[in-house]
Amino acid sequence: MFMRKKEESQAPALPVAPGTSPKIETIIGPNADFKGEVRSDGNMRIDGRFEGKVELAGNLIVGESGKVIADIKAQNVSVSGAVKGSVNAVGRLEILSSGKVWGDISVASLLIDEGGYFRGQSIMAGEQDFPLLEAPGSKANGPVLDAHPAKNN
Repeated sequence: MFMRKKEESQAPALPVAPGTSPKIETIIGPNADFKGEVRSDGNMRIDGRFEGKVELAGNLIVGESGKVIADIKAQNVSVSGAVKGSVNAVGRLEILSSGKVWGDISVASLLIDEGGYFRGQSIMAGEQDFPLLEAPGSKANGPVLDAHPAKNN
């Protein structure tokens, strides 16, 4: 009779940053409109409208109804709604099937589900060795031969 209604969108299972709790401590609800700066050592979920700047030591979840115009820095970021602005995810950025991101991103790991949208530039953090690839016909593959055999002397 008094059963709890299941929430429309469950929080995705983002990795938990060391020293933080998996619990979401700050929520901007679907009927809220917030402008300003938010700094927190914990996790945050935005289901309403947010404009400004977000700096979290934990994770940020932008729900399906969330609309964010902000520069974001967080451990992990999951987007089911819309984000416009730079995203700096120390760990992972997930753009889920209903998610849209317009802006430059800097991430260690990027996941875009089928149907997800990303428009901007991306930088993958970390030091990766650039593979040394030789162009076809380089000395490593032998001499380059001309199509005219008389010129190959």
